[in-house]
Amino acid sequence: MKKLLLASLLLLSTKSAFAFCGFYVAKADTGLFNQSSKVVIVRDENRTVLTMANDFQGEPKEFAIVIPVPTFLEKEQIHVTENKYIDHLDAYTAPRLVEYFDENPCERIRLMKAMSFSDASLSMIEEEADELGVTVEASYTIGEYDILILSAEESDGLETWLKQNDYKIPDGASKVLGSYIKQGMRFFVAKVNLEEQAKLGYTYLRPLQVAYESPKFMLPVRLGTLNAQGDQDLFAFILSKKGRVEAANYRTVKLPTGMDLPVMIKDQFADFYKDMFATQAKKENNSVIFQEYAWDMAWCDPCAADPLNRDELRELGVFWLKDGDRKSPAQNVYVTRLHARYNAETFPEDIVFQQTSDKTNFQGRYVLRHKWEGDADCPEAKTYRSELSKRHEKEAQTLANLTGWDVNQIRYDMGYTEPIEETKPQDPKPEPWWKGLWR
Repeated sequence: MKKLLLASLLLLSTKSAFAFCGFYVAKADTGLFNQSSKVVIVRDENRTVLTMANDFQGEPKEFAIVIPVPTFLEKEQIHVTENKYIDHLDAYTAPRLVEYFDENPCERIRLMKAMSFSDASLSMIEEEADELGVTVEASYTIGEYDILILSAEESDGLETWLKQNDYKIPDGASKVLGSYIKQGMRFFVAKVNLEEQAKLGYTYLRPLQVAYESPKFMLPVRLGTLNAQGDQDLFAFILSKKGRVEAANYRTVKLPTGMDLPVMIKDQFADFYKDMFATQAKKENNSVIFQEYAWDMAWCDPCAADPLNRDELRELGVFWLKDGDRKSPAQNVYVTRLHARYNAETFPEDIVFQQTSDKTNFQGRYVLRHKWEGDADCPEAKTYRSELSKRHEKEAQTLANLTGWDVNQIRYDMGYTEPIEETKPQDPKPEPWWKGLWR
């Protein structure tokens, strides 16, 4: 009931809430990594189609590959496909950089006051809320959402207010609301702002494919470590019906995502992503598998590339797609992108996978926020300017923590006239030797 209620608070009767958005700027595809291999795994029940692309370097006549498979393969179970299908899947799932542009803070306040929340002005909403014992503590426009932060004195009044303003909640929700009110909790509610929503709008050999049936859902990696020179990067793109796929015998860790970064990263995204991934992998001793993307194949937000169409998915082995309009967006196909940096010591076993029913959307996504450059002088603009330095410092610290880059150099690259010496905390003054002697 609680989960249902919280979900209801965030839904409109006629609009779906999208989680991300922003203007797409750049992507971090597999081409950034040397000594890497890509595999696409299509899996449903005991049926598997495995597509393998390797970064073999040398004369083609010297190429040889040994991939353990769990069953005998007939000739018709083996196929040769084109790199373009894997490249498209790589681009579609790649971690991405997006940017936003700050609005005029003076204009934003005027818009918020004129904005319609169920055909009522903000001031009218506050008056109606006050009569019902509800307090509008804050109102924001973030991306394409209009958001209110509420507190309430009693549950019946809050339930009435929510229904009057077209937030769909179950009948009789006041009992659950009351439990949150007693705990002193506040309520986050959101609607879609339609105007804002409208604004945001290496060399591989041809991959080999094998199709087989086996209860084993695994990827053999141990043979590949025998002749490897140092660490290798593995990218696994897994297409399933049920939902997200994770490793069963290694930890699967979500890649850090959603951070605001300095605007100067726009021209350094490739370097940022390589160093960020190396730093995160090192923290985990190169012994985990990172989830970089998990999404329904029918759409994306923001899109680093268009979703794959039915012809492309069928070529990759998605055998459960029905015939029909083969160019339409795929249905019932969920993609998980996993990335591991490993060697024979950190990955002593082949990777065993397991499917989950989790279809929660996830992407490696990093945000640039361009400051507003206007000269308006309203109180909100003064507050906005005074907070910019704090925001930029936080972005610098975030970038340093993610990548291991020197924070002073980051500050300099962001536009400081000279590097800023980092203030080091002074050692605490030692206590007298006799303090606590006779305690």
